[in-house]
Amino acid sequence: MDTFSPHLNKALAWLRQAGDWAAQRLLSAETATQAGVLLALLVLAFILAAPLRRTLQRRFDRLYRGVGLGPRLFRSLVRQTPYLAALALTWIAWAVNARLGGEETLFRLASSLLLAWLAIRFATAFVLSRFWARLIAGFVWALAALNILGLLAPAMALLDSVAFNLGEVRISLLTLSKATILVLVMLRAGSWLSNLAEHRLAAMTGLTPSARVLIGKLIKVVVITLVIMIALNSVGLDLTTLAVFSGAVGVGIGFGLQKVVANLISGFILLMDKSIKPGDVIEIGDVYGWITTLRARYASVVTRDGKEYLIPNEDLITTQVVNWSFSNRNIRLKLPVGVSYNSDIRLAMRIMADAAKVSDRVLTDPPPLPRLVGFGDSSVDLELRFWIADPQNGIVNVKSDIYLAVWDGFKEHGIEIPFPQRDVHVRSGLEGLSGKRDGSGGEN
Repeated sequence: MDTFSPHLNKALAWLRQAGDWAAQRLLSAETATQAGVLLALLVLAFILAAPLRRTLQRRFDRLYRGVGLGPRLFRSLVRQTPYLAALALTWIAWAVNARLGGEETLFRLASSLLLAWLAIRFATAFVLSRFWARLIAGFVWALAALNILGLLAPAMALLDSVAFNLGEVRISLLTLSKATILVLVMLRAGSWLSNLAEHRLAAMTGLTPSARVLIGKLIKVVVITLVIMIALNSVGLDLTTLAVFSGAVGVGIGFGLQKVVANLISGFILLMDKSIKPGDVIEIGDVYGWITTLRARYASVVTRDGKEYLIPNEDLITTQVVNWSFSNRNIRLKLPVGVSYNSDIRLAMRIMADAAKVSDRVLTDPPPLPRLVGFGDSSVDLELRFWIADPQNGIVNVKSDIYLAVWDGFKEHGIEIPFPQRDVHVRSGLEGLSGKRDGSGGEN
């Protein structure tokens, strides 16, 4: 209790200071009247801004929905229409109040706060993410509001007074706040730099897809690590004092996020050994498709049906994967065909070889080859073997085209595709049984 009493006393002193400020500047009849007028003007501004905003969006629809810096600034301007209207009405009320000889304190504060908000919102319009834009704008405006009200220095002193010691390092709420803000800002900057590096790497045709992904991931890890270390060191935190704490946290995270860490390491292994890379056509379990992207935790596999499967990297390491394009993209397909024993087998094989030429996807080198593979119960078993170089475009479709060509060729030349046949033998003992039945019927 004694430890927290100084902090409590400082907090109470700060609250008393804020109360004195409010009593001196706000708690008067004239100030209360101005506050009521400002509240009414704010409500009126939001009411008037709705139709004005719809009018602007409708009249400048192309600019509002466009892409680029100009449309982005225009959209930001349209979103701030209520605050612009509130600022204009506040200035009008301020001018009228000054003409009447009234006190200007509250109108001046309201104008300064509205101007600070609009300036900050327009400045953050350059931030691509609306979440980050709103977060930065809210934080900066809070600092600006405290500064305008003259409460920034007391608030920072209050945060700095609440502290604890970690070894020889003194850590206060102010230090933690600065560290958090700095880490968030630098993480955003680091993310932007890593994304820029990945785009530059994607344009380098001399690198393989797996090398581009691997270098991009290494750059992102290095940038994020450096950002965190620089941010913590810049606020006066000695990283060596956090060694034990970070070790304990690391062990806890290791047990709790085993799968995540395993998938992360598996992703780096896949990129280094090049067994799986973007653009490969793979088959894992019931999933057949081509890899579009390799992420830190999973690989994205798109099938011919348009479905996108997110396969964990660990599964690509520990389970059997058929990579149709590992060493090269050429794969051989086999089409089994059965013909009747009465058919001309050599003619059927020539028809099958010619049928493979109907598809432009079938390679001529090596050429399609028909083979006699066996004698079945009802048919002579043939097989057409051919190669394609684009398995990502599908396999069933090219088989279907060639099967149709084989069917047409067989029909044209009278070659029969048999179906299973069974012979039924009737034994002769049934006639005697029939005679006995007739005799017994006669006796009756």
